[in-house]
Amino acid sequence: MIEFKQVSKRFGSVVALDGVNIHFPKGSICGLFGPNGAGKSTIMKLITGINYPDQGEVKVRGASPKAQRQLVAYLPEVDHLYPWWNLAQAARFMSVFYPDWDEGRCKELLSFLRLDEGMILGKISKGQRAKAKLLMVLSRRAPYLLLDEPFSGIDLLTREEIAHALIKGYREGEQTLIISTHEIDEIESLVDQVVFIDQGRIQLQSDAEQLRMERNKSLVEIMKEVFRNGSQQV
Repeated sequence: MIEFKQVSKRFGSVVALDGVNIHFPKGSICGLFGPNGAGKSTIMKLITGINYPDQGEVKVRGASPKAQRQLVAYLPEVDHLYPWWNLAQAARFMSVFYPDWDEGRCKELLSFLRLDEGMILGKISKGQRAKAKLLMVLSRRAPYLLLDEPFSGIDLLTREEIAHALIKGYREGEQTLIISTHEIDEIESLVDQVVFIDQGRIQLQSDAEQLRMERNKSLVEIMKEVFRNGSQQV
């Protein structure tokens, strides 16, 4: 379980998060939805221990994120893989650095994503690179998987492949998956928990299916309604 209690974070004069309370249930797939600059990446970096809150408290399994870093597999929005590596070298690095690396799972996902171990990361397409980054996260048995804008700037077919890989790679009941994105269409059918955030404040958080039933609308329609009408809580 991951909890945020009255968390605020500033970067200079910019308020990234303002008194945020969130509960990410164990074993769930959570969609963290909002426009660019809403505070989604800041939440991800606080969970990983890359950043620290100015106020409030973040807990991962009851401890500080820094103490639980080995439990979290993180796919950042920015590209973090060396361009001179091939996929085999990147996987080898991950296997040494993370004891939860699953080599069999990596081989399976390589085939599923139509990637080759010999591909040089700096010489492949943007879509292939996005899939390579995803491979490095889904091949771990980490209890918490964080994906920050995994669909950003890639074509429709690649987004569909990544969504299918998420389904295939997710270990139901064993892992908590948090996906930060403004491309809600791609994962609407996957998520069972949703958090809408804008301008550093939580606008709405709920069980996804309950929300759809109560409002008789898709998550995309609900997001538009929430951001149009301002802060709401359920």
